[in-house]
Amino acid sequence: MSSGRPVTVLGIETSCDDTSAAVVRSDRSILSEVVRGQRAMHEPMGGVVPTLASRGHSANLPGVIVEALKQAHVTVDDLDAIAVTRGPGLPPCLPVGLNAAKTLAAVHEKPLIGVHHMEAHALTARLADPAVTFPFMALLISGGHTLLLTVHGLGKYDVLATTRDDAMGEAIDKTARTLQLPWAQGRGGPGAALELAAQKGDPKRYASLLPMPMLQRNKSVLAFSFSGLKTAVARLIHDHDMTSDPQRIADMAAAFQTVAVQHLEQKLDLALLQVTKTTPNLSTLVVSGGVASNLFFRSRLETLAGKYNLPLICPPPHLCTDNGAMIAWTGIERLQAGLLDDYTITTMPKWPIDSL
Repeated sequence: MSSGRPVTVLGIETSCDDTSAAVVRSDRSILSEVVRGQRAMHEPMGGVVPTLASRGHSANLPGVIVEALKQAHVTVDDLDAIAVTRGPGLPPCLPVGLNAAKTLAAVHEKPLIGVHHMEAHALTARLADPAVTFPFMALLISGGHTLLLTVHGLGKYDVLATTRDDAMGEAIDKTARTLQLPWAQGRGGPGAALELAAQKGDPKRYASLLPMPMLQRNKSVLAFSFSGLKTAVARLIHDHDMTSDPQRIADMAAAFQTVAVQHLEQKLDLALLQVTKTTPNLSTLVVSGGVASNLFFRSRLETLAGKYNLPLICPPPHLCTDNGAMIAWTGIERLQAGLLDDYTITTMPKWPIDSL
């Protein structure tokens, strides 16, 4: 690896239902990013089916990698390393990407870097904005995770809060399904569909009927909970026969979003109050993960960050959902730190980030 030029890394991502590969340089240039979604396969099933997703990855990944290399005008020999999601993720899906990356790296004698999916979400902000320096606070919200961290450096994380039950993205997806919302076109699926519906709704119509998670007995506990809110919404949808009335659907979507973000705000405020005292040199508040592409959530959390004189940094929406560019960038950071993996590594579907 020459110190006189930027390094170039291929990133491969197959942790859930999007098959993605990207080529990224250490000067923050995204030379290519290719994504193949599986909406047609999973929407009729009401959600992602892991075995079907794995089959889709197997079909899509070779072409995705070839297209990413062609768009970037590089060959495998031009790469400095190959990075791939090792975990956490769906057990049938992770091996598709990892085995492809291991084979490519071994045949071409390239360094291999197994990437933690949530570390990649946290570090994507550093790809998008050089102002994000260590330490920073990161709220990672996706279909499988709701995780609040202090990021002190590469592989150095203090876990401040996780969800006690459902991830925020899971609650959003299930609410969208209960409201019978068709998935939004392109990337985003049911979450983007809920956001679009909420834009046409009045949250005041139903918000007072929904419980605020952990507001009474557990108000001072640093943790998240979305199961009770999700269940209350489902009960109201059923009791009020909302799915036959587009306006009721929109109003409930808006109410759910409002109460969910109020819960985020309350817990994030609690964390910021504590961490800004113990770590006064925080550079930013980063919000990343698929749910972070929601513009309503972004605007509310930006106001909260401003209360602590912190800028809110969110990667562009296409870098919030699962993508190969975030895997490639994390590979670059780990490559430059000398953190490489053997060709013998296996997947880690469950992988606590504070074990890195």
